[in-house]
Amino acid sequence: MATTDRCVTICPYFRVHDGKLTEFKGLTERFLERASKEAGCLYYGFSFDGNLAHCREGYADAESLLLHLRNVENLKPEMMSLSDVVRVEVHGAASEVAKLRAPMAEMKPQFFTLENGFRKA
Repeated sequence: MATTDRCVTICPYFRVHDGKLTEFKGLTERFLERASKEAGCLYYGFSFDGNLAHCREGYADAESLLLHLRNVENLKPEMMSLSDVVRVEVHGAASEVAKLRAPMAEMKPQFFTLENGFRKA
């Protein structure tokens, strides 16, 4: 089954520095506030396993994801002072992933191309 779904997800994982988990969780509230105001953000949240954090986020399309990255750009230095990026995955249709490869190259994500599936409204 081919897909016409343009939704993209980014899956960043962070290892929070020892003794910084409370501060990191406080910072996530600022990320949540910004993302909640983005029209193209479909869902956004943080989950934790000890000091390993994952940001679960989905966007209507590549442009919406790029808008989000610009929207939180000035919060990233603080996040990087509290944690290290373990890995970043990006999932989406080939047409959307193609729009993300160059702008996201510095993050060194692993890109996954959606080949079939569906999304309910």
